[in-house]
Amino acid sequence: MALLKEKKESIITEFGMHERDTGSTEIQIAIISERIGYLTEHFKEHKKDHHSRRGLLRLVGQRRRLLDYLKKNSMERYKSIIGRLGIRK
Repeated sequence: MALLKEKKESIITEFGMHERDTGSTEIQIAIISERIGYLTEHFKEHKKDHHSRRGLLRLVGQRRRLLDYLKKNSMERYKSIIGRLGIRK
C-alpha cells in the first residue's frame, strides 16, 4: 500500500530543508523508512507473503544506498537523519 497523501506531506514538511524541497536525500530516506515500517507491521500478520518481502528487501537496500551517499557527502546531515529516524547505525 502506498503512503497516504497527508502522511507523505507531513514527512516532507518535517524533513525538508526549505519550503519547496520535495526530493532531498533526507526526505527520500524518511519516506522509505515509513514504508519499511508499514511492511514490517504487515509481516507480523502475513508471515507467508514472500512477494512483499522481496519489496521490503529492495526498499532496505535503497535506503542503505541513500544513507551511504549522505554519509560520503555530508556526515552531519547523515548523523542528523539517523538520530531523527532512530535507525541503528
